[in-house]
Amino acid sequence: MSILVNHIVPEPYMDEIFHVPQAQQYCLGNFKTWDPMITTPPGLYFLSLPATYFIKACSIAVLRSTNGFLAVICSVLVHDIIKLLKPSLDDRKATFYSVILALYPLHWFFTFLYYTDVASLTLVLAMYLMCLKKNYICTALLGAVAVVVRQTNIIWVLFVACTGVLDYVQVKQKHKDNMLSERKNNQFVSSKGVNSSSNLKKRRSGNAIHTASHETSLASLPDRSSGLFSEIQSIILVSWHLKWELLVSFGPFLALLLAFAAFVVWNGSIVLGAKEAHTVSPHFAQLFYYSLVSCCFMAPVHFSKSQAASLTRSFLKNRPLNLLLWLLVTVVSFYLVHNFSIAHPYLLADNRHYPFYLWRKIINAHWSTRYLLVPLYVYSWASILNILAKVQKKVWVLAYFLASAAVLIPTPLIEFRYYTIPFFFLIIHCHITNDRVWFLMGFLYTSINIFTMVMFLFRPFHWNHEPGIQRFIW
Repeated sequence: MSILVNHIVPEPYMDEIFHVPQAQQYCLGNFKTWDPMITTPPGLYFLSLPATYFIKACSIAVLRSTNGFLAVICSVLVHDIIKLLKPSLDDRKATFYSVILALYPLHWFFTFLYYTDVASLTLVLAMYLMCLKKNYICTALLGAVAVVVRQTNIIWVLFVACTGVLDYVQVKQKHKDNMLSERKNNQFVSSKGVNSSSNLKKRRSGNAIHTASHETSLASLPDRSSGLFSEIQSIILVSWHLKWELLVSFGPFLALLLAFAAFVVWNGSIVLGAKEAHTVSPHFAQLFYYSLVSCCFMAPVHFSKSQAASLTRSFLKNRPLNLLLWLLVTVVSFYLVHNFSIAHPYLLADNRHYPFYLWRKIINAHWSTRYLLVPLYVYSWASILNILAKVQKKVWVLAYFLASAAVLIPTPLIEFRYYTIPFFFLIIHCHITNDRVWFLMGFLYTSINIFTMVMFLFRPFHWNHEPGIQRFIW
């Protein structure tokens, strides 16, 4: 496919017209040259330098091959993450799942172009894998590289650090609980062997057992059936007792966060170039678009009878409270859609992107359409949170939601490729074990990929006001 893309589209296209010349300047050693229209840091260009050095060329085909190589690494990372998250899963199924995810349309399409998306995803997943392996220094270093590729990855660095803290606290607490349990059992056995001892000794033994039991109940982390506030309270309590250990283990993340904050202050913005067109805006509707798009890409999971039944059972557990909660969420969603749906000038003017047509033909087809979609948005987020809550702690689910919101809400432009990283975190933590569902998603992804690549390669068109060939793209 790379050969075909390079043959039919041999010249830089869309954002490549900025990235390719900039990378070629780096190939020549001109590291002080910078295109003011580029919004992201130069991480991708540095990652491309080894390939251009060994091949002795810096053509667009060589630069695009960087993403092809990184996509292979990305699949390996997905496989290893799945194996760590699901140790009981056999290697054949883990490989199958990673192949399906490699076909995810937004990831697959940009594998063949010189964009930052594939490199960004690969580095974030590498960072997460190192965190799961509890190599926190390497995690922070990979996080720094990820931020140098795309600055919004600082949010995913913080998210991964949060998951690392949760895992660290849980492991420490399990070890402490095991020690307390063993001590209690030993004391119980010892007390049986000294029935003739004095009442004073019995009282001391009983007090020791009571103290151990109290420590266990005080510091134990609640299971997934407990409430969110109970989880937060327990984690804060345990984290406070482990504060110095956590500071030592996760200090590199704090240093990275401070360095990033200093960069934003120095730069005056989170983006490097074209700051006027990429100002931070409260685009709350973006979070709704993400939920619906993600559910559509996982349609066999979210729009199934079993999932509808699961949501219904969850709703009926506490019907009055859940009814009030759903009504409140729906009202707030209507308010956010009405006041914080942004139509960026790039979205309205550029008919090469699929979001242009989705906005015109669906979201903005009629004044009422955007509001008619609100129930779908609410269902989508309810389904996502419901599936995650089955296998993850509520604090983890909250951290995921907040990270996704922090990445997407400030983004005024509707770009589905911005959804790739939160989507990957979502799907690899859903623990989908039904092979039929994976086959259906694989078929869905393949069908979309065939359509988008045919449109991109074989359905070019022209603009009257601008020379050159135009192509459809995500």
